[in-house]
Amino acid sequence: MSNKHDASMNPDWKVQLGGFLAIVAVVHFFYQGIILPSADAAIAAFGAGATTNGWVILKDFEQQICITLGLYCLGLMLFKYLRLFNQEPLYTYDYLEDHDKNESLDVDAALTRLESSEFSETSSMATWIDCLRRFRNTGNVQHAADAIRDSMESLGEQLESGNSMIRYFIWAIPSVGFVGTVRGIGSALAKAEEAVSGDISGMVDKLGVAFNSTLVSLVISIILMFALHNLNNRQEQMVIKTRKNCEKRLLTHLHK
Repeated sequence: MSNKHDASMNPDWKVQLGGFLAIVAVVHFFYQGIILPSADAAIAAFGAGATTNGWVILKDFEQQICITLGLYCLGLMLFKYLRLFNQEPLYTYDYLEDHDKNESLDVDAALTRLESSEFSETSSMATWIDCLRRFRNTGNVQHAADAIRDSMESLGEQLESGNSMIRYFIWAIPSVGFVGTVRGIGSALAKAEEAVSGDISGMVDKLGVAFNSTLVSLVISIILMFALHNLNNRQEQMVIKTRKNCEKRLLTHLHK
């Protein structure tokens, strides 16, 4: 099995790197231009009462990291969703529909035709190509059917592997939030003496860092898990439809 499946469902590493750097820059400028000034204005206006303000909740560095990673994950999943949507008509398409099933299939001609197609790198047609190659080498329909099964297993593994980076970031985002929690609690304890003296503003601010970072990271993680769950379902449907299409249409062409 070639890497065609993986290449068609995942962006090139250069695209991923460029997209990540672009998201980092956009989020940074958004923080510097909107979130931080708005948070400072809310704190100046309401003091300790500003802890529930949306801008104040988002203002810390841990939240910025979580939002950046969250947007990057959403970008990767959007790319995969678009690829699945664009290729969906191919899952049930008969690439050899002009072949008379009452006659023997010219496998070499069919392979040449499919390999030169603009859709040759899609998961659906790549499976047809792998199956025809196996049939050409063995002349056995059962071996061709086994090739479909092997191809689908490989495709499923590649799709699962392609989502590993997303799963890692979904795990990492709450971890970043917990780092903010530890940092906030540690900073709040450093303000304990001031709180005993009657000035609780410093401790309240640092406790806000602790709880807000966890809140933001968990909300982002929940959203990403929902999106990833739906993506996995769509990918599984792609594998199932591709397998059924091969068994229903391709094997029919191979039977004399």
